[in-house]
Order: sequence, then structure tokens, then C-alpha cells
Amino acid sequence: MNHSPSPEASPGGDRETALRCWLEDILGVPVAHLQSVSSDASFRRYFRLRHGGTSLVVMDAPPPLENVAPFMRVAGLLHEAGLHVPDIHAADPVRGFLLLSDLGRHTYLDVLAEANADTLYSLAVDALVRMQAASRPGVLPPYDEALLRRELELFPDWYLTHHLGKPPDAAGRKRLEALFNGLIHRVLEQPRVWVHRDFMPRNLMISNPMPGVLDFQDAVSGPISYDPVCLFMDAFISWPAQRVEAWLEDYRQRAGVAGLPVPDEPRQFLSQCSWMAVQRHLKVLGIFARIRYRDGKPRYLEDAPRFFRYLQWSASREPELARLLAPVLSHCGVGGEQP
Repeated sequence: MNHSPSPEASPGGDRETALRCWLEDILGVPVAHLQSVSSDASFRRYFRLRHGGTSLVVMDAPPPLENVAPFMRVAGLLHEAGLHVPDIHAADPVRGFLLLSDLGRHTYLDVLAEANADTLYSLAVDALVRMQAASRPGVLPPYDEALLRRELELFPDWYLTHHLGKPPDAAGRKRLEALFNGLIHRVLEQPRVWVHRDFMPRNLMISNPMPGVLDFQDAVSGPISYDPVCLFMDAFISWPAQRVEAWLEDYRQRAGVAGLPVPDEPRQFLSQCSWMAVQRHLKVLGIFARIRYRDGKPRYLEDAPRFFRYLQWSASREPELARLLAPVLSHCGVGGEQP
């Protein structure tokens, strides 16, 4: 979610020729057709091909812009945890090529609707709890203060300054620091588990078994509320607040049964989620503004109103958070109350 494709990764170039030659060496047959699957906001590209009646997916991750090693490592961890992730049939980490099993053609985001949401999210919670229950310390990089702060700084750098043209003055910077410090303190207080970091409908596949899980290469060890917030307060689809809270409570209960360190009280877990949601959605606003102004991909920022509604939801449940967030929302031209 960070970059636009480089000339090196453009279709028909030397890189695609190298990719075809690599595939032909592995498969032992000419590769007649590569169907583009996706090329979103990263430098990675994906292609689908048929071989021996089987559908396969090829990842093209051009070094030094991308590194397939974290994907390979986390794929192994999640497979051991019982999640449905792509099998890696072949790899050339030096050149950034992976040949993967195909988890399907439709994401959760493609099919989510009022009638099937409870079932699909329940299956996603099953997978999430399995991943979190497999957590071990010292295996994944820490979601520490330095990383949390770097993410938060994307908001003033890219959303306030580049998008709104309203860089914070000295007083505004002081208010931001108070908010950021409060967020980081509350987030770092939470128990730590393995965190996918983008456990959202766009990265969950309709597959057998469900869900297939993708885009996990940035996984870290961090706050337990992060992935539930990511799942139910998604960047690309919204649900009524009451339904989100019911899903969060369902997650809390099932996580507790699995022995995960969630609070005993629903209100305390909602508080954790509220603080976590503000950190995530300020970060995403900054990322989407960066994608627009640095990488020339404007469509992501069209979802900005959704993130402000999430911020208002969080503020409406936490008086201290509302006090810290109100001047920032006002600076953006957004009221602090939930609509």
C-alpha cells in the first residue's frame, strides 16, 4: 500500500521476460499467457497462469523496492498456525519471483453483503484467533513506539500538509504531540500478539477452506486489538456502529475461550479498540494522501470520509480521547461528534 509501479516492473519489459524464463525453467513448458491479477499501491504485481489443469499465482516483487523474504517467512508461521495461506511452490528471492498456489478469484470485499456478513466475519475471526493463539515472543518484529510514531507522522506530513495545505503551526504541533503520545501510551499498554497489520476484507479470500489469507508480509508483534479493528473498521467497507460492536464482542469472547489475553469486561476491550482505531486511521489517512500525491493514485483518498467517521466513533466512546482528538478534527474541518 505504499508505492506505484516502477519502470522496471512495467508490463512487457525486461523484467517480464526474466519472469517468463524463470517460470519456463521451473514448469518445463513455455508460458504462453500471464493474466494480470492485481497491481495495487505497492511495487508487487501478481499474475495467474494455468499449468497441468491447476491455477497458480506468480508474485513479481522487484528488488530493491520489495523483498519476498518476509512473505516467505510469515507464510511459514501462518501455515504452522493453521491458517490458509498460499503454498510456495518455487522461489527466487534474489530476483523477487515467487510461484504460489491460487487461493481463489474473489475477496471478501467482492462478496460481503448484509446477508452473509455474519458468516464470513465469523470464519475470519476463527482464523484470527488461531493466528494470535500461535504467537511467540521474539519471532516477529515489534510494533514498538518508533514504528507507531513513524506511522502517525504520515498524517501531518501527507494529509494535513500535502492534501489540505494546512501544515500544523507550533500550537497545532503541540496538540498533535499530545494526541500521539496518548495513543502510543494506550496502545503499548495492550497485550502483544502476532499482528497481520492488514487483516481486512480485501486480503481475505473466498476459498476452501475459508478464508484464504494474503498480504501478511508486514506482520509484527503488537497490540491485540489491532487486527480486530482492522477487520471490522475496514478502509473500504463500513457497517453500522452497533453491528461493529457486536462483532468485536464476539471476537472478545472467542479470544477469551482460546486463552488470549483479552479484557474480561466488554467496555474495557471497546476502549482498547477505540484508541487503536484512532492510531490506525490517522495512519491510513496519511498513507492514502501519500499514495495520491507521491504515487499518482488518487482513488484511495476518496475513502477519507469513512476514516473520519471511525475517528468520530472512537471519540464518542472515550472522553479523554475526544478531548485530544477534537482540535485535530477541527483543523481538518470535521466535527468531533459522531454523526
